[in-house]
Amino acid sequence: MSIRARREREYRRRNQLIVDTARRLAEAEGWQAVTTRRLAEEIEYSQPVLYSHFQGKEAIVGAVALQGFEELAGTLRAARESADGATAGLRAVIDTYLDFARENPQLYNAMFELVSPLAFAAAETPRPLVDTFGVLISAVAAVLPAHDAELAAEVIWGSLHGMVALSRSGRLRPGLERERVDLLLARFGSAG
Repeated sequence: MSIRARREREYRRRNQLIVDTARRLAEAEGWQAVTTRRLAEEIEYSQPVLYSHFQGKEAIVGAVALQGFEELAGTLRAARESADGATAGLRAVIDTYLDFARENPQLYNAMFELVSPLAFAAAETPRPLVDTFGVLISAVAAVLPAHDAELAAEVIWGSLHGMVALSRSGRLRPGLERERVDLLLARFGSAG
């Protein structure tokens, strides 16, 4: 193995170590605990080494979010593919999205709430974001073939994100998630 290949492998390993450590700290203590100083201490590298990988906390949040989108896309795709029929597929995607947000609160924050360098709905949108939204669009298109599936997917996504945010802050009555999803699906002509 060449010196260059070894350095590149070590660089990728350190990069992943930084991302994994940031994610672990965030899930354990919240994103306020994730600072470049704390990360440098946790991974036992100097802050300049950390900055050779990421320009700052926003870039680290972006890397964690990108990893989250890769996970969410795969999870949504598997849920849709395991469902029986178009309506069941859309419900599976919706339920899986809500479960993902509930089970990974700080990862979800990195993906959808914290400032990061990731571009949404733009030419430079990273592939994992496009793939994640693409699963939702395809599930919607299967139920509403005569409509603008992308627009409908945006409305559903906005509704789901609102449910997540309002539930987390205690602003929705507990125990009614299924009824909310039923109503959302009914509005899109696919109650079930």
